[in-house]
Amino acid sequence: MSTLAILGGEKVRQEPYPQWPVFDERDIEAVTNVVKSGRWGGFPYPGPNTSEFLKRFVEMQGGGYPVLMANGTVTMEVALRAADIGWGDEVIVPGLTFQATAAAPMAAGAIPVIVDVDPGNYCMDPAKIEAAITPRTRAIIPVHLGAQMADMDAIMQIAEAHNLIVIEDCAHAHGAKWRGMGAGTIGHFGSFSLQSSKILTTGEGGILLCRTPELQARVESIINCGRPYEQDGKRIYTMGANYRLGEFQAALGVVGLQRFPEQLKQRNEAANYLEEALSEVPGVRILRRDPRLTTRTIYIYGFAIDPEVFKNPHEVVCAALDAEGIPCDTGYPPMHRYDLFQPGLSRLPVPSAFPERFDYSQASLPAAERAGELESVWLDESVFRDGHKGVDDFIAALKKVQANGEELAKEAAHRRAK
Repeated sequence: MSTLAILGGEKVRQEPYPQWPVFDERDIEAVTNVVKSGRWGGFPYPGPNTSEFLKRFVEMQGGGYPVLMANGTVTMEVALRAADIGWGDEVIVPGLTFQATAAAPMAAGAIPVIVDVDPGNYCMDPAKIEAAITPRTRAIIPVHLGAQMADMDAIMQIAEAHNLIVIEDCAHAHGAKWRGMGAGTIGHFGSFSLQSSKILTTGEGGILLCRTPELQARVESIINCGRPYEQDGKRIYTMGANYRLGEFQAALGVVGLQRFPEQLKQRNEAANYLEEALSEVPGVRILRRDPRLTTRTIYIYGFAIDPEVFKNPHEVVCAALDAEGIPCDTGYPPMHRYDLFQPGLSRLPVPSAFPERFDYSQASLPAAERAGELESVWLDESVFRDGHKGVDDFIAALKKVQANGEELAKEAAHRRAK
């Protein structure tokens, strides 16, 4: 039995995985052309590169009326504001996601209501939504997490029955499709992040897909300092801010979309290969892939370990895998125990006005807690861009960590005792 790298042995993977973001002369040329044009910023909105980028993005996702903005958090805040959701309204969010999903409603003056996830795919559990609905509920923000999508059929049925707005958080779901429909085109809005780690990146940025041209016009006004738009022959103003994104980022997005189809194919082929191999590893549970998820996309790939079989919780396993040269992480903590989600530190009006609604001391989200504190392991997308070799190295490292579980547990206990 070989010694774990974290205990002083040789690493399974010696060379780094492929870097991200990918770039070549096309990106340099695109940015150079923006410099030469003198049209650098986002005003007047939209610029030529922004228009081209959004046109191609809509073609990829298969619909929607797009707006480009500063990041994938303000996209959700602006969607809520465009839907007239604000002070004291309730917005249902899942208990396992990045803090931005719950922070965006607060920025709009609304109260995030956290519900548990489905342990089979770590996405929002539709069965938990109904119980969370009150007369003040106005919206649902399902998150398409990892390589999964939330059950949009069930969520839209609930939303329609209760007249609720649905904002799909698609930060992980560029290119994904549900029954042939693009992620972000099923609800009233679809929010996409373009942050530097995302599989379609412009460094920073976000895209909001809107269901109707009327919603798009209102969103464009909000992100463009409230400048008016025309509707039914009238000039309509909003109270807005500068949430625009510049032409440099849009130009990079145009080039990124040229590479995206091949990258999507490459990651999916490697993910299929990975699942065959993972199915033979004791103590590993592959997350359920819904057959209605007709095209999946891999930003991070999640699976679950049995801590008893591995003799360690996921943070110990992930630390050992990282030492073996495998880029992985434990994923998000449950939202009510998330260090990055502390409403009381925000100084925003809504937590101060409704402090009892932000007291999570008695909250119970068993599926999110088990995933976020014990069992979830998330692989970086770079593993899949390295093809079979990248997957084989990961599987070898995982088996090595499992085989050395007892020694690893002793070392972890020793470090905790220091």
